[in-house]
Amino acid sequence: MININQLNKEFESRVRLGIMSVLMVNDWVDFSEMKGLLEITDGNLASHSSALEKSEYIEVKKEFVGKKPRTSYRVTQKGREAFTEHLNALEKLLGTK
Repeated sequence: MININQLNKEFESRVRLGIMSVLMVNDWVDFSEMKGLLEITDGNLASHSSALEKSEYIEVKKEFVGKKPRTSYRVTQKGREAFTEHLNALEKLLGTK
């Protein structure tokens, strides 16, 4: 039986769970696309992506396309492993694995 404390606290937020879910199945996703997919505000996406970047679970790339700034995200290997472990722990907690 798994203890609920074994779940990764970084993924408790619905927004962070959404960010990681999107990035697990895509290479790079830009800010506007992520915001639209998750239906969240600019500030919400910025704060949650910053927390995931600080934990080294995602990589953030900032660049200019023409004269417009563009921010893109992708999951790191550390993030992929941590999120997979989190999902496995959830499955065990629910008794599906």
